[in-house]
Amino acid sequence: MSNTIGNSLFHQSFLSTKVVEHRRKSISPTCHYGSTVSQKQTNLLIPNSSISTSFIGNRLTMQKANFKMGKRVAISRSVRAVLAADSSSRLTENFSLDQNIELQVDVGSMASGYGIVVNIQTTINSSGLLLHWGALRSQTNQWTLPQKRPVGTMVYKNQALRSPFVRTGSLASLSIEIDDPAIDALEFLIFDEANNKWFKYNGGNFHIKLSNAVLETPGVLVPEDLVQIQAYLRWERNGKQNYSTEKQKEEYEAARMELLDELARGTSVTDLRAKLTRSSGTSQSKEQHVSESRGSIPDDIVQIQAYIRWEKAGKPNYSPEQQIVEFEEARKELQVELEKGASLDDIRKKISKGDIQSKVSEHMAKKTYSRGERIQRKKWDLMSLLTKYAPESVREKLPTEPTTLSAIQRFSALMEDRIVEPLASKKIYKLGEKELLVLVVAKPSGNKRVYLATDIEEPVVLHWALSTKLGEWAAPPSTTLPVDSVPLEQAVQTKFTLSSVEFQSFKVQYLEITIEDENFVGMPFVLLSGGNWLKNNGSDFYINLKTESKKISEDKVSDGRGTAKSLLDEISELESEAQKSFMHRFNIAADLMEHAVDAGELGLAAILVWMRYMATRQLIWNKNYNVKPREISRAQDRLTDILQDSYINYPQYREIIRMIMSTVGRGGEGDVGQRIRDEILVIQRNNDCKGGMMEEWHQKLHNNTSPDDVVICQALIDYIQGDFDIRKYWKTLNDNGITKERLLSYDRAIHSEPNFRMDQKDGFLRDLGNYLRTLKAVHSGADLESAIANCMGYRAEGEGFMVGVHVNPVPGLPSGFSDLLQFIMEHLEDKNVEALLEGMLEARQDLRPLLFQTNNRLKDLLFLDLAIDSAFRTAVERGFEDLSNPEKIMYFISLVIENLALSVDNNEDLIYCLKGWNLAQTMLNSGDGHWALYAKSVLDRTRLSLASKGESYHQLLQPSAEYLGAHLGVDDSAVAVFTEEIIRAGSAASLSLLLNRLDPILRQTAHLGSWQIISPVEVVGFVVVVDKLLSVQDKHYSKPTILVANSVKGEEEIPDGAVAVLTPDMPDVLSHVSVRARNSKVCFATCLDGDILTSIQTKEGKLLRLKPTSSDVVYSEVKDDELSSQDSLNEDLPAPSLTLVRKQFLGRYAISANEFTNDMVGAKSRNIAYVRGKVPTWVNVPTSVALPFGVFEEVLSNDLNKDVAKKLQVLKKDLDEGNFDVLGEIRSIVLELSAPVELVTELKEKMQSSGMPWPGDEGAERWESAWMAIKKVWASKWNERAYFSTRKVKLDHDYLCMAVLVQEIVNADYAFVIHTTNPSSGDSSEIYTEVVKGLGETLVGAYPGRALSFVCKKKDLNAPQILGYPSKPFGLFIRPSIIFRSDSNGEDLEGYAGAGLYDSVPMDEEEKVVLDYSSDPLIIDTNFRNSILSKIAHAGSAIEELYGSPQDIEEIGSTGTSFCSR
Repeated sequence: MSNTIGNSLFHQSFLSTKVVEHRRKSISPTCHYGSTVSQKQTNLLIPNSSISTSFIGNRLTMQKANFKMGKRVAISRSVRAVLAADSSSRLTENFSLDQNIELQVDVGSMASGYGIVVNIQTTINSSGLLLHWGALRSQTNQWTLPQKRPVGTMVYKNQALRSPFVRTGSLASLSIEIDDPAIDALEFLIFDEANNKWFKYNGGNFHIKLSNAVLETPGVLVPEDLVQIQAYLRWERNGKQNYSTEKQKEEYEAARMELLDELARGTSVTDLRAKLTRSSGTSQSKEQHVSESRGSIPDDIVQIQAYIRWEKAGKPNYSPEQQIVEFEEARKELQVELEKGASLDDIRKKISKGDIQSKVSEHMAKKTYSRGERIQRKKWDLMSLLTKYAPESVREKLPTEPTTLSAIQRFSALMEDRIVEPLASKKIYKLGEKELLVLVVAKPSGNKRVYLATDIEEPVVLHWALSTKLGEWAAPPSTTLPVDSVPLEQAVQTKFTLSSVEFQSFKVQYLEITIEDENFVGMPFVLLSGGNWLKNNGSDFYINLKTESKKISEDKVSDGRGTAKSLLDEISELESEAQKSFMHRFNIAADLMEHAVDAGELGLAAILVWMRYMATRQLIWNKNYNVKPREISRAQDRLTDILQDSYINYPQYREIIRMIMSTVGRGGEGDVGQRIRDEILVIQRNNDCKGGMMEEWHQKLHNNTSPDDVVICQALIDYIQGDFDIRKYWKTLNDNGITKERLLSYDRAIHSEPNFRMDQKDGFLRDLGNYLRTLKAVHSGADLESAIANCMGYRAEGEGFMVGVHVNPVPGLPSGFSDLLQFIMEHLEDKNVEALLEGMLEARQDLRPLLFQTNNRLKDLLFLDLAIDSAFRTAVERGFEDLSNPEKIMYFISLVIENLALSVDNNEDLIYCLKGWNLAQTMLNSGDGHWALYAKSVLDRTRLSLASKGESYHQLLQPSAEYLGAHLGVDDSAVAVFTEEIIRAGSAASLSLLLNRLDPILRQTAHLGSWQIISPVEVVGFVVVVDKLLSVQDKHYSKPTILVANSVKGEEEIPDGAVAVLTPDMPDVLSHVSVRARNSKVCFATCLDGDILTSIQTKEGKLLRLKPTSSDVVYSEVKDDELSSQDSLNEDLPAPSLTLVRKQFLGRYAISANEFTNDMVGAKSRNIAYVRGKVPTWVNVPTSVALPFGVFEEVLSNDLNKDVAKKLQVLKKDLDEGNFDVLGEIRSIVLELSAPVELVTELKEKMQSSGMPWPGDEGAERWESAWMAIKKVWASKWNERAYFSTRKVKLDHDYLCMAVLVQEIVNADYAFVIHTTNPSSGDSSEIYTEVVKGLGETLVGAYPGRALSFVCKKKDLNAPQILGYPSKPFGLFIRPSIIFRSDSNGEDLEGYAGAGLYDSVPMDEEEKVVLDYSSDPLIIDTNFRNSILSKIAHAGSAIEELYGSPQDIEEIGSTGTSFCSR
């Protein structure tokens, strides 16, 4: 409940003046930790002297100050530091401290006329000068530490104060005001922290004697009754504590002094009395005050009670004023307990159970309360968030021309061909423009043979040694030395020689060394050429002789399809080198970035997978290699600079580059990394902790710092803040994946637990807090505080932590951006997160334009954006528990979608989802009764968008994760969930949880129920759970089976033996699987309630009875013997006998609509011809011609296509023999057909005579497009789904013939399918219709999402009732063109649902458009919607009346006109 300002760099730098002033005025209880430990000082004799200007020995004495005021008034005094010397000082003494170093001490009265000021000035030239001081009370030689401390003062080990001097020119000065009568003297030393030097007086303390100094104010008298009231008010403010007699007197005089101060500022006694009597309500006597103070409650107990009240209230964000009220209310509650007879000990025991005290301590230390207002968000154009790039094929980019291999690469290939033994390792190092090859071969005898080669043209000498342990250079045995080697003291020099490999057409220098002694673990070396030493990025080269080639299980390794295989292979080869340290890994990653970018999105996916495995500790971080933190930091900086450049130059890869950056710390210049190494020494020196766990951690940091150190530092802070509870230390470690075994696994293991003293607490918390910022600055790119500091700039000074480190602000930041970041930090831990989330989104919106501009500090902005994104996710999860109101949940969903849209590319669908949620909230607020129904459609679309994003991630990343994981030996469980964990780490996971919370609320409000019934058939069957219906569509179940399929897309077959299909997916009512279910009398339903579906899944293997109604499915268990005789009878019934009549070619290649007959075309074409001229004039029928039955077979038999016919005959024979893999080859062969002249001539004549445009008039290419579309329709006879459907019902596939219906395509606004009898309920009294935007292919094909659906009673066609709003994310649109529709002789065969099995192909490609329903008049304009839907219903009724039976009608609509297309 503290309202103090934290000492983080951010808070100190960016608090606005208004907030600082607000906080200074805030009053709140504070909690003090530990106990005060006084330090004994030298006991010095001070002679009595009245000479005010003399120094005796090492003690300054001051003459008693006599101030006349009619009555001498002693005042209560305190201590504080000011930054300027007081001009009223009148006692001065100078000291010579060292060579030309002077010290001057002035003692005198304050300008106000009372009090003493001690001014200290010195010429010591240092930026880190501190006054190390304390106060002495009478009759004691122990230093005491006043509670009111100077600005910038630190407490040193609870034994002294350290106040900083302020430098002005060549002088450093400090002033201390004294007005406490209990303080007898001040003692001090001067400490030059920068140079670690002390300045003393003759080896002891400077001593300023103040005892017996009486401070008076002349001419002023304060009435005693007012002093009593003021003393009472002070007592109340201080918590009504139990005061000793001495303390009561001190407080009384302090009250007098406060009133004198008021009078000195010009307040009259009358005004003072009026003010005090208003404050107190009545005058209080000193006796009353003392009496009432008896039995008062200590503040620490009140703090605990206030914390308990705050928890019970739901941890609200109280204003400072409310905090004070709550604190006093807590005191009152405890006072009631006292009055009932409870003792303070009883109360303390009662409320201090468990870890409440540590909770209070943590809360007091961490929690800040600030302004409760919300930011004013700008009105952003949501479409400005759009980032859209052409999709990239998920396959490795291969160079169009063969890559020219370097001399070393060619030499390596030759050597690898010659070497028969297994390679232990291979590495090619870059030496500027030249290269160095190192091959290590494991001989059967256990020896190792090392091959080295380089294309350097000048003579090269290998300066090398062997090692039995890390870092050792030992002279190799003489038996190991190649010819002409020169032994040195601890090394050998051997010249390279020109290679003589057979057939070699290039020059390289070559060397071969055989190492027989197995005790040697490594071979360090450098090269000498042209008088220059050549090293590996400044370090020695090192060959690990113990490296064994990994044996990879063949069943785990894929063929690398869908990956940048060559890059992943290179990463695998380099992993043994990368394991040495983060410096090696980051440098290797930087070197590989060019290859990655050249390989495209898959190449960057390879880098992401590798870095992610590193970040999640699946790979070794450090192995037998010492590296300085600054070297790691420099390598990080290099990698992040390359990522920054790639982000600028390749905008289509920005999303994946962001993901890579999130796995890598920011890095920085060498001095930033070196701070890790230096500052741990400062911590150890400041806090007297040079052994145990801190020394082990120190050694680990010096050897190889890593992101684990951030967690270790935080664990230490939590341990200290938890009153040295070691459980908190381990909890923080374990929560972040660091176990005891991991601590022991470091090259410099951490064996010990922390064991600190109470007096070290304050120092440790201060220093570790500073150190944590340093660690995060290097390792944690997504840490918010360090990311803000890096962007806004900071200067770290004082406190011994790398004084002078300076980071400049990023230029060009938006106006007011720092205030926005300040708002975020102030609200970062708020329980009510709404204002915080708004602030974060506003900051990200402000940042966004800068992320698309070239800036050498761009990576700092990217890391800030990543940090805000990460903090946003955390805040959302914290706010979940308070969400139950649908309006609030919808608002949170819109915030999370906005955040997600700011993080990902190709976000158009997300933006339209966001617009949909905004519209849903508007509908709710305006009282629109359809708000819940519409919101449900937006929810379904949002789920589809998340699923689509997840699938794209899986397709891009999972193959690389599996391939690299197998090669690097990553744990199988980590590989299996790789993509899933990527998704969980983002806002998508939070969004999914919010959608799950809102879904049942919307269904209940919109009266949707838990089921959507597509085919209502009562069945009994055994439950079988499958992932995808597609995976079992060809299976035959011997028992009646209820399939529970997690995925049903719409184009699947229902397997034999399945009596029901239940799914959470929502295929359209007219999808193939829906039609198949209704025709086959299979129960088919969508379950909208995850709990219900899970309940059914748990009954796998059991026998259930399903009883569908119009909106529900009632299910119950039945016993096996309860299968009815009818069920058994149905099970044994043979499938209905279906036959196809082979159609013959009747000599016509093309016919017009008036020639459509049963022998020439299918039912689709005949129905179009039948309705022409018989429907209302506002229902148009498109002009049509057809290629009749038999044309395909005739074209195939034409001499033009005899080669095609032969190929097709061979493939069909394979198919008949059960080789189904040839179906795709057959389709490809059909596309090789050539068009006979007769076909072209007749089709042109029929189309032109019917008023249709002839494609060939636009050029030969247009006719070729039309001919290809015709062939694709014919080829669809061999679609897998179509072929297996005929086999299932035992139809002779050869008898299936395909006519082609040719129609014009008009530019359609909407497409719809009308069912004049409701297919879900069988109700013939109502018309059921589904409507989509654009072409109807999204309705009848396997396109995700639901159409707008409505029913209309036939007796009232002008009153359509909406059942569901659309959730299809895409619409298909096309320019005016021609479509070629399949029209087989099996599509309308009774008992065989052939509709939709075969393809309809437009001559031109449809444009796939992401749909924005928030601006669609069919959604937002009620009158327009009712008009359109009523016209559709009238059209359906008219066509049903024409046929005299229920009909399914496919139509399209444009600007109010309806076209009947089927």
